[in-house]
Amino acid sequence: MVSLEAESSELLHHLLLDRAIKVVIVVVALGILALGMTMIWRRTGRAKKRPD
Repeated sequence: MVSLEAESSELLHHLLLDRAIKVVIVVVALGILALGMTMIWRRTGRAKKRPD
């Protein structure tokens, strides 16, 4: 039989691993979003001043 301490340790390990995976997913998604916004910003360009 597995002791209560071992079970809680395994549960804590599982929860920490789950949290780390979620954080990595969010960081990667934000990186992709920033890259996409940068590409769109460069492709469309800024409004250029027209000589009057």
